[in-house]
Amino acid sequence: MIRAFLPRLLLATAAIGLAASASAAPQRVFPVADKPDLADHLPNPPIAMPGGVKAYRDVVYQTVDGYRPQIVDIYVPAAKGPHPLVLYIHGGGWRAGHTRHSGALSDFPKALAALAAEGFTVASLEYRLSSEAQFPAQLQDANAALRFLRANAKAYKIDPARAGVWGGSAGGHLTALTALTCRDAALDPQAGSDQCVQAAVTWYGVFDFAGMNATPDGNSAGAKLLGCTGPCSAEANRKVSPVAYMDAKDPPFLLIHGTEDKVVPAEQSRIGEAALKAAGVPVQSIYIEGVDHSFIGKTPAETRAATLRAMNATYDFFHEKLGVPRK
Repeated sequence: MIRAFLPRLLLATAAIGLAASASAAPQRVFPVADKPDLADHLPNPPIAMPGGVKAYRDVVYQTVDGYRPQIVDIYVPAAKGPHPLVLYIHGGGWRAGHTRHSGALSDFPKALAALAAEGFTVASLEYRLSSEAQFPAQLQDANAALRFLRANAKAYKIDPARAGVWGGSAGGHLTALTALTCRDAALDPQAGSDQCVQAAVTWYGVFDFAGMNATPDGNSAGAKLLGCTGPCSAEANRKVSPVAYMDAKDPPFLLIHGTEDKVVPAEQSRIGEAALKAAGVPVQSIYIEGVDHSFIGKTPAETRAATLRAMNATYDFFHEKLGVPRK
């Protein structure tokens, strides 16, 4: 009987000892706010890039209820500044893509850092895709990013009075709209007191959605952006088309397009060019012979030459229009 009781006694004694030990251990203490704290407290140190540029990844510029936090990458020059801001808007048919790619460029972050090293604070935007939200959410996101960057101008060495936008394909379309619809509260209720941009560059962008209905797929990506079931109405096409918003107060544009583009026909940039000229807006255009969408040529050499031509023209345009002498 004593033998049967002994194991239970030992177990009870051990349990008492563990309880005493636990009660003697110091209580864990954590910072506690007086209300829910939704800020991101994980450190985000800048990444060192060539030319002394510091790159900040995944900076949250906006949180919209029901959506993931929205982010932007920011490339800041080494020099004191303040520097003009350039916001890049990626392509992908409004339904794909991300902030660190553009066409055939094999290291786009390095290319953006190179622009920053020439005297610009550069930001690359993530926006809500068409499967997440319909237009004009994407335009509202671009505006929100510009507001955030200007509001944090000191942290990122930005001159709020000098800003440009740049994008390709769907990003070219959103770039044009961002530049042309400044303070349009019908499209963006928060835009009434926005500062406008001073320069815009579109690569193979869409200017007239009605004209895209003749493409082989009938602009199915655009229909998804607008939420159309069947053909989009004339009013829906007008509302999303940059040609509907042009006037003489708009900033200067540079349009670049391949003449053999089978995704967004070069005619889209020609339409945009003619409409900008008719509205009295300064516009420059480059049509690169023989290359397709994303400046893809028939050979790697053609693709490289077209891409470098577009990049150099874009950087030179921002130097000229945003007042940064080229060294």
